Order: sequence, then C-alpha cells, then structure tokens
Amino acid sequence: MAFTLVAAVVIQSAAPIDIGSRLELFVDDYLIDQLENVEQRLNHPVPREVAFTFDAPWEGDTSAYVTVFKDDDGFRMYYRGSRWKPERQENTCVAFSKDGITWTRPALGIIEYKGSKSNNIVWTGPGAHAFTPFKDTNPNAKPEERYKAVAPATGRGRGDGLYAYVSPDGLHWKLLKDEPIITEGNFDSQNLAFWDSNRGEYVCYFRAFRQGWPTGYRDIKRSTSKDFRSWSKPEWLRYPGAPDEHLYTNAITTYFRAPHIYLGFPKRYIPDRKDHGGDGISDGIFMSSRDGLTFHRWLEAFMRPGLDEDNWLDRNVMAAWGILETAPGELSLYYLEHGYKPSHRIRRATIRTDGFVSIHAGARPGTMTTKPLVFSGKELVINYSTSAAGGIRVEIQDEADKPLDGFALDNCPVIYGDELERTVKWTSGADLSRFAGKPVRLKFELVDADLYSIRFK
Repeated sequence: MAFTLVAAVVIQSAAPIDIGSRLELFVDDYLIDQLENVEQRLNHPVPREVAFTFDAPWEGDTSAYVTVFKDDDGFRMYYRGSRWKPERQENTCVAFSKDGITWTRPALGIIEYKGSKSNNIVWTGPGAHAFTPFKDTNPNAKPEERYKAVAPATGRGRGDGLYAYVSPDGLHWKLLKDEPIITEGNFDSQNLAFWDSNRGEYVCYFRAFRQGWPTGYRDIKRSTSKDFRSWSKPEWLRYPGAPDEHLYTNAITTYFRAPHIYLGFPKRYIPDRKDHGGDGISDGIFMSSRDGLTFHRWLEAFMRPGLDEDNWLDRNVMAAWGILETAPGELSLYYLEHGYKPSHRIRRATIRTDGFVSIHAGARPGTMTTKPLVFSGKELVINYSTSAAGGIRVEIQDEADKPLDGFALDNCPVIYGDELERTVKWTSGADLSRFAGKPVRLKFELVDADLYSIRFK
C-alpha cells in the first residue's frame, strides 16, 4: 500500500507589536500593514544659512568630517581643519554655539600652530585625519572619560586600525590604549561611535570596502562594546532590496526622540560621473533601522547638490554626524558645500520634528492601516499636517479589522491643521485606557495630509 504524505501548512498571524507609550515614526514599514491611495514619502530638509566657513589659517578646502551634538547649555561642533596647499596639514578643531545657528571658534591655548596657541585646535598628528568625538551619556562613564572619540592611526586612515581616545572636557585628549580597538576595516572616512542607551552598549560604525580595496564598494560595518575597550567582531550592514552603492560616510545615530530607531545619512558617492570636472559627484541619502544592522535605505536622494555648481563635486553634500533641536518643531542638520574651493563651508538645513518620512495623501482620500499593536496609556497623539481643505480621521479596530464600538471613522471628527502633538478625539472622547494592553489596529484616513509620527500617552 502506498502512502502519500501531505504537508499541513499552518499560517499563524504575527504577534502584536508592543509599542508601549514610545514615539513611533514611519521611516520603515515596521508598523504598516496596508496602504491604499497613500504613500510613504521621503521628505527633504530645507537649506538655510551658511553656518560656518573654513577660512582660518589652519583650515581650508579639504576640511571635513563634521560632528555636532548638544552639550550642557549649548552645542559643540568638531571637524577636521585641513587643506592641500600651501602645505598638507590636518588638525581636529572645535566650535561652540548657543543656538546651533551662529558658531564661534574659541581661543583655547592648547595646540600650537605656527608659533601661536590662539586657535581652536584640540588634536593634531596621528588620528587627526578623521577624529570623531562624542559626549558619553553612559551613566557609568568615568568623569575623566566623559568625552570619547575614535580615529584611524594614519593620515589616510589605512593603517593598522581604529584607536580610542578619551577626555574629561572634550578639549584635552589622550589615547585610551596603545592598541587599536578595531582592525577589520579601511577607516579612511568619518568613523564614529556613541553610547546606545536603548541597547546599553557602545556602537561603532566605520568604513570598510566590500569586495576589497581598491576595486570594491565603500560600505559600512558595525562593532559593539560594553566598555569601549573590547569590541565585537565587525558585521556588515544589510540593505534588503537596495543595490550596491558607494556609501562614503554613514552619519548613523539613534534618534533622540525615539532612541530605539537608528537614522543614517550616508554620503552617496558616484565616481563615474565626472562631467563637472571633479573626481565624481555626491549627494546625501537617508536610511533607518530597528536593530542597527538591517537598514531600510531610500534610493532617492535625501539631499541634492542643488543649483550651486560648486556642489557638483565629489566631496560635497556630506552630512555632519548629529541632529540638533534648534527651535520648537525644528531639527537642524549640517552638510558640506564647495569642497576643494576657497569658499569651502558648512550649511545648515532644517526639517520638521519627526519629519523625515510621512504617510502622505493627495487630494483623493486614502488610508493606512497598522499591524496589530499593543499600547500603554490612555490617549493617541499624532504629529501631522493638512491643507486647509484636507484632514485626517482615525479608527480603532480589533484584530479582525472591525471598528470598535464608538471608535469608527464616522465617530472621529475630521482633524485639520498643523501640529506636533494633537490628541485624537472621537465623539465619545479621547480616553482609550480600556483598550490598553489589548491588540488593536489603527486605521488612518487622510486627505491632502501628512502623518509623521504617533504615540500613546
């Protein structure tokens, strides 16, 4: 007797996503189940004023690798001051700002340059090619190591590895240990590290060549550490669905409003486009991740070179590492312009708070429905924008996609306006506490509107 074995296929729905009361952005499809007549739209920062020009005697046309971060009652900026002529030299410099708009060079009196210490140089010599500091927010960090940095050994970053530096004040630096902390990479770029409060460890993102130097693609690896001294074996980042491209820098950071989400702003380098007279051209792209290794990478540019012909060279549109909150509802990003030119400089750009990607609908109504969620709190708050004629309505559904009694679309008065935090209300009120801890779906109906983020409070 012959027997036929038939495999039984059991389809199990994914477990509901527990978002608690954390802020959630739509930079990926993590929460999204269905989109109908709406799109995830990549938004673009608006260029503002020139923030800083590299015109000091110890700076110049090859200055690069900018870092910005909040520090006490103001902001700090670190960068490489360098030029090709009249002599090749590289120094790590610092600038201060109270508002993120006007930046000044302090006269520190630390490093001598051509007979004077009246300058803003904090480091010179080995490592100055790409010296990238950060302020350590690890609550267990030693006071004498409150500021940390990583830097390659040699001027071109292709030596024996990446070295660690520490400082009590971010101005006076010393080598942490004589041996490199990471050796599997190429490092001739802005390699960076920071304390990841969500994971409880240090992470380092750095340059490596996929398929080998010099014929492969510039790409990014990650390593982690609990103590900033011993580091894990580096792993390649992954970009499902994205092609190989030269990612010259990475500018990866956790988003300070939602530290479980990583945001990256790589400089994309196109070496074979040389019609503008340089060694290729560059633009800025955007990517995001939930685990720090697998990134959703947008293929369209986040920042373009624009109308300025001097930006159509290969060392431009390079984003600084760091996002600053410079006004209510305003985030500031910084990027390089006029590389290799006497006017080499940093420009500030702004984007709406949480505004990197939105769920966007045009004049025709559309909907976005989430996957099943579990939340804590009692009110749903949205960051949104509509036209005068547009609007948003929200429906609370059970796992079977059925509207909960009193919380259907028809029970939600149309929301219109432009607000960073708007509490959603239904005819029965805004209190959702009886649904907390239970799986629900959210269905958003949008007309000529953008939805940037949500959270339960």
